[in-house]
Amino acid sequence: MTGYTQFISKMLLSAAAFGMIVTGTARAASQIATDGSQSVGLIAKAFAIEFIEKENTFVSVSETDSDHGSHCLLNKKCDIALMGREIDKDEVAEAKRNAVDPVRYIVALDAITMVVHPDNPVNGLTRDQIRNIYTGKYINWKQVGGHDAPIVVIQREIGSATEESFIALVMGKHHPVSMRTVTISSNREIKRRINSTPNAIGFIGHGFVDKSVKTLTVDGIDHTEQTIKDTTYPLHRTLYMYTNGQPTGVIKKFIEFPRTDKGRKIISTIGFVNYY
Repeated sequence: MTGYTQFISKMLLSAAAFGMIVTGTARAASQIATDGSQSVGLIAKAFAIEFIEKENTFVSVSETDSDHGSHCLLNKKCDIALMGREIDKDEVAEAKRNAVDPVRYIVALDAITMVVHPDNPVNGLTRDQIRNIYTGKYINWKQVGGHDAPIVVIQREIGSATEESFIALVMGKHHPVSMRTVTISSNREIKRRINSTPNAIGFIGHGFVDKSVKTLTVDGIDHTEQTIKDTTYPLHRTLYMYTNGQPTGVIKKFIEFPRTDKGRKIISTIGFVNYY
């Protein structure tokens, strides 16, 4: 998949425009502040290019995690929360206490993709095998049809919706992750670690996949646009944006951008799957 690489190339070409805004040599007519999921952040950054060019609106994108994005929205510190999951019941209660009305919008469809080093001979795993790797029951690649080599297990940090989705879809409540597992705080860092560690396994969002890592089928099903859309790929998920109440003006345009032809094209180009 080359969508992520294509997006980075366009970001570099557009850097001058962003630089002018930051240094004050050009002024945007309006601004939108977003915070949260790295996966949704990738989409938001791509949208931001379009909005500075066409709407004269600067969009700040803080790629923290979904927990932090929710916290920012519920405390009125950002306009849009970027979420790899839905707001939970505790966050709904906090919203009521803070007089915030979180309104949910679906942005795109995504998947948790299992990734290994490009030279790893294993092409696919079942969810049971993945679970056994992450609980520490399997510690050598030969136990799942690979070489005789210890498995280096990588996960995301607490607060990441990618981590939460992995726990919900693969591990379940009664299968704690092994203490041997290495925790890394971003999709990009996981890719770098996997690429430099021949015996490693990890998971990243579908939109971050590129040739630096090899993806695995899960239960014999590959993560394609069709299998994510029809939910036959087992580790599929939905990406969201939340606003405080019904948005207006440029925030409304930004939230509704995934429904437009241009927005759908951007989502597809950077490797996610259109919902609309």
